[in-house]
Amino acid sequence: MEKAQNFWANPSSLHEEGEMAKRILEEARVKIARILHCKSGEIFFTSGGTESLNIAILGVIKAAKPRSDLKLPRSQRSDLGFMLPHIITSSIEHPAVLGPIKHLLKNKKIEVSFVIPNEKGIINPESIKKEIKENTVLVAIQHANNEIGVVQPIRKIKSLIGNVFLLVDASQSVLYEDVSLERLGADMLVLDGIKMYGPRGMGVLAIRRNVSVEPIIFGGGQESGLRSGTENVPAAVGLAKAFEVAVQKRESEVLRLTKLRDFTIAQILKEIPGSSLNGDLENRLPNNINICFQGSALDSEFLVIKLDTLGFAISAASACHTLSLENGSYVIESLGKGGCGSSSLRITLGRETKKTDLEKFVVALKKIIH
Repeated sequence: MEKAQNFWANPSSLHEEGEMAKRILEEARVKIARILHCKSGEIFFTSGGTESLNIAILGVIKAAKPRSDLKLPRSQRSDLGFMLPHIITSSIEHPAVLGPIKHLLKNKKIEVSFVIPNEKGIINPESIKKEIKENTVLVAIQHANNEIGVVQPIRKIKSLIGNVFLLVDASQSVLYEDVSLERLGADMLVLDGIKMYGPRGMGVLAIRRNVSVEPIIFGGGQESGLRSGTENVPAAVGLAKAFEVAVQKRESEVLRLTKLRDFTIAQILKEIPGSSLNGDLENRLPNNINICFQGSALDSEFLVIKLDTLGFAISAASACHTLSLENGSYVIESLGKGGCGSSSLRITLGRETKKTDLEKFVVALKKIIH
């Protein structure tokens, strides 16, 4: 496995180098499957979380069999009179979930229900259960939110939705939570290499065998026909190794980062008047801090740029959302904190973060705001 970077042969080839590449690829697949408590044939390699989520959402809808029920309102039927597939998701999902869903909705391919979290960012499983319909085929809920770090009650949600498929994006939580399909009860699970100190441009989509998903990318039929394109063997090996390391470090990192997180939050709330925490403190990833500065004349973009000049790399809204050039965060808006959407900061801690770094950060932040 150490020499995987030297095997650039196509794992679909029949020659010796190709067979070796194939063997290495499958070893990586088995390693990931063992951690996720599923079969290796249920693991599919992709280019990252965004592609995995698009394959899962668009693929399930493509595979959904049309059902005729002319008693439904026209808004819930296709032009041919078929019952449209129904998806349930939340208003604070990642853009890679909301994007394909909005695309399907725009093209009248689906019906959608958006559930709203409470003021702490937690989704009530009962609110999802209430939206279940005869034509519901998918519930898509992020394990932990990418902006406010709030961890959702995924297992409880699964217990209430019956046979409806559950798609869980665990990209944000993989370093700090047990994200096995067995524990979460997910039918489909998404991981991203870059979120676990693994290779950039490499992801995993785990799909239980009872889930029907049609491909949205066509070509050579790689990944059991679900995702065509020559597999990136070195990156797959790197992701499997990163996943193993993440599991090994999980317990100690959770303890260490939780202390640093709580210390920093307390310091900010104490030193900066008008500051408040976005999202629940207890049901939260240990590496996430999201602070709102109510009444501040400074917006998030200015704070991000100013802090960057002082050596602190922090964010405002989702990095995947800022490319849209929209002001503010739809996640913060969904919490009912309308005045905070454009003045919130997301501070992410990592393996190299030290207490002294955070002490300096609080001093710099206080200076800028005052």
